[in-house]
Amino acid sequence: MFPILETERLLLKELKNEDAQDIFTCFSNKEVLQYYGQEPFTNIEQALELIAFFSKSYNERRGIRWGIQIKGSESIIGTIGFNAWAPKHKRAEVGYEIHPMYWRKGYAKEALKKIIEYGFHVLNLNRIGAVVFLENEASNQLLLKQGFKKEGILRDYMVQEGKSCNTIIYSLLK
Repeated sequence: MFPILETERLLLKELKNEDAQDIFTCFSNKEVLQYYGQEPFTNIEQALELIAFFSKSYNERRGIRWGIQIKGSESIIGTIGFNAWAPKHKRAEVGYEIHPMYWRKGYAKEALKKIIEYGFHVLNLNRIGAVVFLENEASNQLLLKQGFKKEGILRDYMVQEGKSCNTIIYSLLK
């Protein structure tokens, strides 16, 4: 059973095919993807494929990705979750994105805090990592404020619009 998480203002829920339009709206936005290492979606089928990928990843215990929904709304404003989940090694990497209409309202902070708690207490993780583009100041600040420690620079680690980019690797230990 996929876990539904709740915060003061948000529901973190399983993504379904009915959410494809919201996922497309988010993942077709260049601002959302400027530090994502992915090109913007050009059709709704890509959103459906991403939802299927997240579902398969969860079923195979390789990751878990929630849709972020503001309470009282039906729309998904972004996603958050764990990638590269390695239960044996008690670690995973966090990833997230939110549509720019909802930036600077504390939603990412609220959702991140909740899944960190879930990761340590339910998934029994010892380490949560994050890989972030150097230029992504908002995400770098968010992770530091949540207690993540900068471990170093991964040189030419991600490719964005055909250009190799450096990233910062962070970790948060239980």
